[in-house]
Amino acid sequence: MEEKVQLSEREQRKVLYRLLSYTKPHKRTITLAFVLLLLTTVGDIVLPILVKIFLDDYLTPGNLEFKPLLLLGSLYMGIQIVKAILLFFQLVKFQEIALYIIQQLRIDVFSKVQALGLKYFDKTPAGSIVSRVTNDTEAIKDMFVTVLATFIQSGFLLFGIFIAMFILNVKLALLCVIIIPILIFVMVLYRKMSSRFYLEMRERLSQLNAKLNESLQGMAIIQVFRQEKRLRSEFGDINEQHYKAGMKNIKIDGLLLRPAIDLIYIFALIIVLSYFGITSFNTSVKIGVIYAFINYLDRFFEPVNQMMMRLSLYQQAIVAGSRVFKLLDEDTLAPAQKEEGASQIEKGKVEFMNVSFSYDGKRDVLKNISFAANPGETVALVGHTGSGKSSIINLMMRFYEFERGEILIDGESIRHYSKVEIRKKLGLVLQDPFLFYGTVKDNIRLHNTDLTDEQIEEAAQFVQANTFIEKLEDGYRHKVVERGATFSSGQRQLIAFARTIAANPKVLVLDEATANIDTETEEAIQTALAKMRKGRTTIAIAHRLSTIQDADLILVLHQGEIVERGNHQELLAQKGLYHKMFLLQNGMVEKMEDVIN
Repeated sequence: MEEKVQLSEREQRKVLYRLLSYTKPHKRTITLAFVLLLLTTVGDIVLPILVKIFLDDYLTPGNLEFKPLLLLGSLYMGIQIVKAILLFFQLVKFQEIALYIIQQLRIDVFSKVQALGLKYFDKTPAGSIVSRVTNDTEAIKDMFVTVLATFIQSGFLLFGIFIAMFILNVKLALLCVIIIPILIFVMVLYRKMSSRFYLEMRERLSQLNAKLNESLQGMAIIQVFRQEKRLRSEFGDINEQHYKAGMKNIKIDGLLLRPAIDLIYIFALIIVLSYFGITSFNTSVKIGVIYAFINYLDRFFEPVNQMMMRLSLYQQAIVAGSRVFKLLDEDTLAPAQKEEGASQIEKGKVEFMNVSFSYDGKRDVLKNISFAANPGETVALVGHTGSGKSSIINLMMRFYEFERGEILIDGESIRHYSKVEIRKKLGLVLQDPFLFYGTVKDNIRLHNTDLTDEQIEEAAQFVQANTFIEKLEDGYRHKVVERGATFSSGQRQLIAFARTIAANPKVLVLDEATANIDTETEEAIQTALAKMRKGRTTIAIAHRLSTIQDADLILVLHQGEIVERGNHQELLAQKGLYHKMFLLQNGMVEKMEDVIN
């Protein structure tokens, strides 16, 4: 997904205001941090005045009285010490605010990702999403930690310095005012030019994460098919684009940040020294005033330099914020369910009534699907790849929204049940089950605190998973690595069966659930499934017809339509598509074309 080339001024302001809205719950802490910031700024302004007093009133006239000098020196050191202490607490408070804000922002983003529909993940690389949750929010944190504090402190300091400069010399202070429009022009120019490059850098970083995630997920395939060179080349190309975008930004930084500001500083210093030089021809000039003015000028440009340097972080944060808010504003949500006063699934009767569905809104993958599955019955879905079997499951599990037709459970629209009720009463076992990092027991329980250890073990025994679990080093406490990589496909499937049985669903949905299990284990699973199906509605997708021969109803799908229906014997007697599939799987025909033509 390509990002916009550049954010407009209006869009940047909108992102900034939205980021600042996250500070509302922390008003007291922010107020305290700003008070501390104001006090340290006052200290920075007062210190040059103390040095001026020492130079003009004591050092130049040789008035070196001990007590006044001791008082002046003590005051100077005292202010320095207090300023250092206040600076410490100020930095801690700004860090605390920033971490709280980023914590909340990451929770918002993660929660949003959980609420998005599968359609969004179909079109968005996982690495890109990870980049927004991690890298982009980290860039936003830098803005709250350094940028806002620096800009506000610099604003206080610049205001105070100008007041002090006007007190010292009004004419010279007015001369220095002319540099302000020049500084503003440089800032605006930098902000406009850098935003485009930072946006490109963020997009390239997102692509790097996406490519890295894809490579890690598919490492086995990459190595088996010797794709390492190609992947390195693709990763290198994206990395090169990221480098070029970074270099463009570095050149802008090198031109418009410190070098440009230092040039303006030299120009201002020439004005100040020239003024004092010309003035000295007609009247005496106090050395303390010269020191204070040059010191203030130096202190004036230091916060300007800090602001310019932080402006790059600000631009990164704004660009990162726009990417994060784009995700937060994503409207490809999971199908909506009625939550308040929602119905309860009591029996589990499932009905599809003339359901049609399209993933892209152009081509229907399901066309007028109608069937009913009663409690205790098994309805099997068969058909060649792409016939629409998994799409039926996706709609029933509410992974995707359908617009035509209706799906009923116990006679009510599936939309009238809450998400919790749907997930609790519909149990899904996929062909490639997902195991989480943790223990075997954790993967069966899935943090369901209502399940006891005994119930977990009973569920494992029910599906005959206890046979291999009890042989593991720590039994049910055996550690599961990422995605259960140390288990065989059949073992992962058995754990998934135990997980589903432990939840005790009313409707059992099997998506090629026995495809990865060996023949011996499959026989045991079929026995377990026979027990699981009692009193439950079962909808099963199967490629191996031998696994669904005892189904009450078999639906044969072809190009999104139900072309045949009946039990095993009835379908064989029809001599249609099912009969040809049966002959193919039993070696009685040689080509798939003979089945689907």
